[in-house]
Amino acid sequence: MDLTDLEPVERRSTAAIVADRLREAIMRGTLPPGTQLGEVELATRLGVSRGPLREAMQRLVAEGLLRSERHRGLFVRDLDAADVRDVYTARTAVERAAGLLLMSGDRAAAAARLTAALVAMEEAAGDPVALADADHAFHAELVAASGSRRLRRMADALLVETRMCLAALQETAPPADALLTEHRELRDAVRDGNAERLTAVLESHMADAVDRILSPRATAPPSPAVPA
Repeated sequence: MDLTDLEPVERRSTAAIVADRLREAIMRGTLPPGTQLGEVELATRLGVSRGPLREAMQRLVAEGLLRSERHRGLFVRDLDAADVRDVYTARTAVERAAGLLLMSGDRAAAAARLTAALVAMEEAAGDPVALADADHAFHAELVAASGSRRLRRMADALLVETRMCLAALQETAPPADALLTEHRELRDAVRDGNAERLTAVLESHMADAVDRILSPRATAPPSPAVPA
């Protein structure tokens, strides 16, 4: 009997579901950087026991979204300029690798997926939060279309950290028209099989994002409470 096409039923644990909820709250800024996580309050709010909650929080520690302080507890990780640069450097590497895989695969199918994601961005252009969600989804589709599960896992984690960067440090969003133009260029490069163009647009897109996120910090006067 050939069972190769029979996929196992996915059974998600309570800890996995709780980790998703916490990850989403961190990504959205509901739990901003520096927030201390209280077990009792969170367990009550989520309607779970403290065992699965602790397991979920340890998962997020392993992902780098939470940090543990001895005798104090768990906190949402703070982000600084070096973190922002590191996140976008890693994203550039992962998405470049995914894009190169696309070039040797079914480019038409990948372009169709990216077109659908682009339409969602266009429809969300008037809502900054919805546009950020759609932007996130476009990049997730770019990596997913490569067919690499490992690249997809890395990209998913980096996209959460990207949203943390935006929530924690960004004061101004990019113009929707400019953002849409860059994503159309990425889609077109995939469709046309132009690896050089894809890489150039992707690197420029990431570099611009870093400059935009960090520029408010670069121009803001130093806080008197923090040594220079």
